[in-house]
Amino acid sequence: MPAFAEELRERYLRHLLDDIVPFWERHSMDWEQGGQFNCLARDGRVFDTRKYIWMQGRSVWTFCRLYNEVERREQWLRSAEHILQFLRAHAVDAEGRCYFSLDRAGAPVFQQRKPYAAFFLALALLEYAKTGVGDGEALRAEARVWYGRIREWIADGTLLGRPALAGARPVRQAADVMVVASLALEFGDYETLRACVAQAREHWIPERRILLENLPLDGADYRESADTRLLCPGSALEVAWFLWHALEALGTEDGKDWLCEVIEASMETGWDREHGGLYYFQDAEGLPSLQLEANMKLWWPHTEAIYALVLAWQHTGDARLLEWLRRVDEYAFRTFADGEYGEWFGYCDRYGKPALELKGGPYKCFFHVPRFLLFSAQRLGGVYGAGLREAPGAFQSR
Repeated sequence: MPAFAEELRERYLRHLLDDIVPFWERHSMDWEQGGQFNCLARDGRVFDTRKYIWMQGRSVWTFCRLYNEVERREQWLRSAEHILQFLRAHAVDAEGRCYFSLDRAGAPVFQQRKPYAAFFLALALLEYAKTGVGDGEALRAEARVWYGRIREWIADGTLLGRPALAGARPVRQAADVMVVASLALEFGDYETLRACVAQAREHWIPERRILLENLPLDGADYRESADTRLLCPGSALEVAWFLWHALEALGTEDGKDWLCEVIEASMETGWDREHGGLYYFQDAEGLPSLQLEANMKLWWPHTEAIYALVLAWQHTGDARLLEWLRRVDEYAFRTFADGEYGEWFGYCDRYGKPALELKGGPYKCFFHVPRFLLFSAQRLGGVYGAGLREAPGAFQSR
């Protein structure tokens, strides 16, 4: 292993286990009323007691993945069980849809007309089923029910209460393709997974080397609308690494060279050449963006970039990809990692200064940072999918 890869692996593991995980263990768990606090200030203080289903499901997945692939620490399993119990008791309404947020005790506060809360609940169930605790088959069956519902909701938004309006342009969201693909991968539904890979490729505009967030389905030119001109570099990078996992599951190398192109092109297009970092949103034609936060630098696109670049660099050995990896790693840790209180800032302005000092909120939680640290360390150690416990020279708890 090159020295840089070894250094990166060890640093990522230390950061994961000595900084990120302890921050959430110390500050987020609500052992009194169930679940996990999501809204944490810079120093970990709870500034709002509402609980968000996306974030609760993501945290269950993270605690379980750590338990399954790093070390069987009882505290991680206990935390996952505690949050999952709260979700199963309170997250779902009488019609089988998930709320978006709950109050501290579990009473519903808000419900989105989107399938993503249910998606993260399904992922939580699936990863918990792998712990070997409880009835794994029953948990997978429960998640499979969600898989069916989610696919129906994506195909027909009216089932979630979204009206079908005459002037709305029909589009396919890249996020929806990845949601279906993620669950298809878990269930070994390779026919659906192949279809998702093909759909994702339709979002790529080769002559422009861009991946569209929203693909028009009515034959219209994507350049006609700000919605279909929308680019999100972080999302494109996440799509790329997830498709990489899909190709591995399908047992094919065909498509990996294309994914390396997507990754490099997304870095080149999305990088702020003046101040560094990845823009949150861009317009494919360089026109004004409708998203007011377009010029901001958020934590999660950089986590997706690092892991995608690890995959692409390992595949090609290309020095340009290695230089991008060095650049993003340096920027991300300099900009987002909080050396005083731990964890990462999530929302910085274009110049890299925190616009919000929160460490957790309705969309930032115990997920993107630990996921990229774990996945990257596993790949850099050549043990992805085998965990760290079983690997030769595995990281030992400090």
